[in-house]
Amino acid sequence: MATQHEIRALLARPRSLLALFAGILAPLFVFGSLAEDVWAREGFAWDLPLLRLVHARATPTLDTTMLFFTRVGAPLPMIAFVGVILLALLARRRWHAAAFFALAVGGAAGLNVVAKLVFQRARPALWPSLVTETDYGFPSGHAMGSLAVVAALVLLLRGTRWRWPLLAIGGAFVAAVGLSRVYLGVHYPSDILAGWCASLAWVAGVWLLLRAAPWSRWRARTAGNDGARRPRARSATNGAKRSIDARGVGR
Repeated sequence: MATQHEIRALLARPRSLLALFAGILAPLFVFGSLAEDVWAREGFAWDLPLLRLVHARATPTLDTTMLFFTRVGAPLPMIAFVGVILLALLARRRWHAAAFFALAVGGAAGLNVVAKLVFQRARPALWPSLVTETDYGFPSGHAMGSLAVVAALVLLLRGTRWRWPLLAIGGAFVAAVGLSRVYLGVHYPSDILAGWCASLAWVAGVWLLLRAAPWSRWRARTAGNDGARRPRARSATNGAKRSIDARGVGR
């Protein structure tokens, strides 16, 4: 657990407070509000009108486009992509980054399975869909998985020039995957919103937890084992030896 000093340091940074609210507290509040009504089987007045509004604009071209995004955002393609990212991180000896990415994405997938079993919300059946889904609908697995991957990558690339392009492209991809599920009639809009909120809160929570004590010290130790730092240490040692030798020759 974080010490009192670290908690005070967190509260003293406005940007950290904003990240805490926007990344964890606000999404959790929205998800909790949605989950409460789903648990009570009350439903939402805006779900069906939005479903019908999106379906009313269906065309053969949109059918093809939405099928593409829903298939790219499906579990198997996403698992393959996550595997490639993990292999790249491990090849570069970025152990802490790989651990965070695996925990963020894998944890979001696990939470989705558990949440669906807990809430057991049936999927909409307003018209024949182009895809077949047999499990429960709340929260959306496509929404949780796609957002978890993009959010984790954005956090890993923070402070680099790739962060904003990834945020723009990844955000558009997440939105397209979520829209495709509503367009195809296999999710209520509230399923998508709940999936996004739950995933964002989970990824942000994992990130902040791993950066807090004692995880920050764990991260420093693993980063210290990075092979990239060893040549620098050897170079400094060799430089010190050369300096000593030079003083000895001068004498």
